[in-house]
Amino acid sequence: MKIFKVDEDHGWMPLVWLAYLVFFFIHPVADRVGAREWVATLLAVAVFLPLYFFTYRAARPWCYLTVAGIALMGMGFAPFNAGAACFIIYAAAFLPFIVDSELAAVALLAGLMALVGIEARVLHLPLGFTLPAVFFSALISVGNIFFAQRARSLEKLKMAHTEIEFLAKVAERERIARDLHDVLGHTLSLITLKSELAGKLMDSNPAQAKAEIADVEHTARQALAEVRQAIGGYRATGIEEEFRHAKATLETAGVKVECQRAPLTLPPTQESVLALALRESVTNVLRHAHAQHCQLRLDQSNGHCRLEVHDDGRGGSQVEGNGLRGMRERVEALGGSLARDTSAGTRVTILLPVTAETEVISA
Repeated sequence: MKIFKVDEDHGWMPLVWLAYLVFFFIHPVADRVGAREWVATLLAVAVFLPLYFFTYRAARPWCYLTVAGIALMGMGFAPFNAGAACFIIYAAAFLPFIVDSELAAVALLAGLMALVGIEARVLHLPLGFTLPAVFFSALISVGNIFFAQRARSLEKLKMAHTEIEFLAKVAERERIARDLHDVLGHTLSLITLKSELAGKLMDSNPAQAKAEIADVEHTARQALAEVRQAIGGYRATGIEEEFRHAKATLETAGVKVECQRAPLTLPPTQESVLALALRESVTNVLRHAHAQHCQLRLDQSNGHCRLEVHDDGRGGSQVEGNGLRGMRERVEALGGSLARDTSAGTRVTILLPVTAETEVISA
């Protein structure tokens, strides 16, 4: 069983500083005082120790009371024991750590030194008390002002790191949520579509139905791989592959597709965002549009890379769902914009600024 618990910030140093209590015992030992004086000395130490250790862990306003109690002990024993100056020194050493600024520490130290000076003058205390109480208190307290300020700065830095870590976790959870929505939303729609098609072909064309079921299995396995990649943050396919996949998916649903794609070399971040946006837009066409025709277009115009998905479906509400909201957040994070027009079908237009890395290969 441990008698003392190691303080997380100070370690065993609070025990080391107790060595200065030896000065409080010099007078009783040197002058061979009687039993009464020894009892008073030991009682003083018994009161001091809880105040001393509690100050290291006490929150405000309790730390003010403990430091004041230590200082009062020093002033109370000063007329009888010059070694009581150690209590004044302990109190002065604590002052910079219980306040928030250097100015407050200096003000409290000046007040403590003034009280010591007044007591020494009124009670004609010996220099053996006054000089150590004033000199060492001022020296140690001024030095501790620097360490206290550094400790406060480190605490603020620790809090900032904790906040940054928390925000990073929140951002990662949001990223995973968006990515899983994109992956599963699109893939489940495709699986549903192909399953319905296989059911319709089961009697009239078993071979084609079997092919569709095999495609469903392949799509499900691909979705599982994409979910794993999404959690790791590496799951976006290239824009060219996404165009081919979008065209095949729409045609499977009976939607006529027109693709116009200028071959662009895009930075990985932009290509990933555009691929995800194309996937989400096509998923929305399959789910909500009931469209007969869909136009997919990617080109460069007026210093921007533009992706447009336009269907002739029924349009819809302007309220953004989770998928569209996630799409907009990704695009705006790259300095781009997303516009959605539902007046004639649905037209989603995404503009991303062309960076120095973006190069048009051919028109």
